[in-house]
Amino acid sequence: MTPRGEQICYRDAYLGTVEARVLEVDRGDGSGTPLVLLERTVFYPGGGGQPPDRGTILRTADGRSWTVRAARKVAGEIVHELEPSADGEELPNAGDVVRVDLDWARRYALMRTHTALHALCGVVWRDYGASVTGGNMEPGAGRMDFEFERMTADLVGEIEAKVNDELASGREVRVNVLPRDEAFAIPDLIRTKVNLLPEGIEEIRTIEIVGLDLQADGGTHVANTDQVGRIVVTGYESKGRINKRIRIRLEG
Repeated sequence: MTPRGEQICYRDAYLGTVEARVLEVDRGDGSGTPLVLLERTVFYPGGGGQPPDRGTILRTADGRSWTVRAARKVAGEIVHELEPSADGEELPNAGDVVRVDLDWARRYALMRTHTALHALCGVVWRDYGASVTGGNMEPGAGRMDFEFERMTADLVGEIEAKVNDELASGREVRVNVLPRDEAFAIPDLIRTKVNLLPEGIEEIRTIEIVGLDLQADGGTHVANTDQVGRIVVTGYESKGRINKRIRIRLEG
């Protein structure tokens, strides 16, 4: 089923604001968290280790604004979680025209971080053949877990240098959407140890760092690795005999 609201984040990660009409408001009588569905949105709902966006919704008719503390997928649609109010203050109404604004600094930091993690994954896969077993991020920092039994401190330093070389090389980052059969014909498209893609999905979104990495991925990324800057490996940990964790942060 096609979602009622246009989900702009998947095709244009750089659009930070858009005008839209409110389609539906769930007043959150059960959960206490009002949910708003819009005819279009720039918010990313979270997934794949990337947290959801934050920002505001502003009604253009009177300037009334609401804080969006997160977005999430509900039945395939992106809904906006408004900061709940103890006094039952006014909510948007269906039909209202609003301006949707991301916390852009946070979103851009997440884009840079996510691309840095893909570069890390690309280097580790290309040069050491290690699969990803998990990952997570926050603005400016993240971690990836690998099936990488022979990881050592010297090797981690080598990986950091290689990743920074790749980021500085100015590799283009491309977004594509492919039919399922075509996508799964690409060797090593699924870089995680376990394939997390639902069986029924007909199209696969891919992120390609040209010349380095190609993966199925739903998150937001910068358009070129030179926008990431440099990374610093802040630590590595053993999560068992085989599973190892590398933590990174953006430098600057």
